[in-house]
Amino acid sequence: NSEGAIIGNDLESQLLQTFENIAGTLKAAGTDFHSVARLTYYIVNYQPSHLQVIRSVRDRFINLEKPPASTLIGVAALALPNFLVEVDTIAVVP
Repeated sequence: NSEGAIIGNDLESQLLQTFENIAGTLKAAGTDFHSVARLTYYIVNYQPSHLQVIRSVRDRFINLEKPPASTLIGVAALALPNFLVEVDTIAVVP
């Protein structure tokens, strides 16, 4: 969100907020998710069962006909203890 606070303490809530934040950044740059070329996910204590949650949230935002390249990396921790996910995004802005 615009204040930088994390909303939710579960992966789905934090992913949704992360993608909404990315959408806001893309909009400010004059574009949208169609310009996203790559997503890199950093997931705390990744388990294979998380993949369905990740895809479910991601698919609400990305261009499903031409999805961006992606990488998923399981990590032990992120910048703050309550962070469960970080998504690095590369977009090609027209």
